[in-house]
Amino acid sequence: MLYARMLAICTLGIVVGSTQTLEGQSLPQYRNFELRSNLASVSALAGVQSSSAKAIHQRPAVLQELEYRPSRWVSGSITASTDPVEQMLFSFYNDQLFRIVVGYGRSQTLGMTAADMIGAITAVYGTPLPRAARPALRIDTQSGSPLARWGNSEHTVVLYQTSAYGAEYRLVVTDVGLDDLARKAESLAVQLDDQEAPAMEIARQKKEREDGRVAAEKARAANKEVFRP
Repeated sequence: MLYARMLAICTLGIVVGSTQTLEGQSLPQYRNFELRSNLASVSALAGVQSSSAKAIHQRPAVLQELEYRPSRWVSGSITASTDPVEQMLFSFYNDQLFRIVVGYGRSQTLGMTAADMIGAITAVYGTPLPRAARPALRIDTQSGSPLARWGNSEHTVVLYQTSAYGAEYRLVVTDVGLDDLARKAESLAVQLDDQEAPAMEIARQKKEREDGRVAAEKARAANKEVFRP
């Protein structure tokens, strides 16, 4: 059991820094992904189509999300991957990456404690902030409990535990400035949606009636031509 636990810790540490030097990876990064990058560069690195990005809001700012799920197999072989990353979610504000949410697979972190995870992340981002000294930043808890935080006034890296039983771990890397702008834009977008909802519903109903009328006219013309009593 001890050997398996140590192996899991080593595996996580190696994979988290597989494309970066473990010591001193900068806060605005996770592996090769860097905050403030555009959608095209992030999708190219992830190997997914940029067209698969989901539009969250179009105004007053363009907010998009891109999901990435790494292959469970080593490229070019039938060997199972040891990469602990199960899913990554990239969030963009006006084509600038402002948040990376990394979900680690339960099977790849099975048996690892909060201390194990903090130790592995510390090897990448350095010593976490003391609990009493950490800044009061508007970081989304992503339905979990924060275990440790790294960062400064511009960038934060937060490790979350999403459940106490059968723990799942999540890492959130955020550009504080863009995150604040995105939250404000999202709040305003919701207000605009609420204000425009009645007019949009009227327009939808009008279009639906017009589409029905046009379809009925086409059907009438086609049926009239061939109808024989």
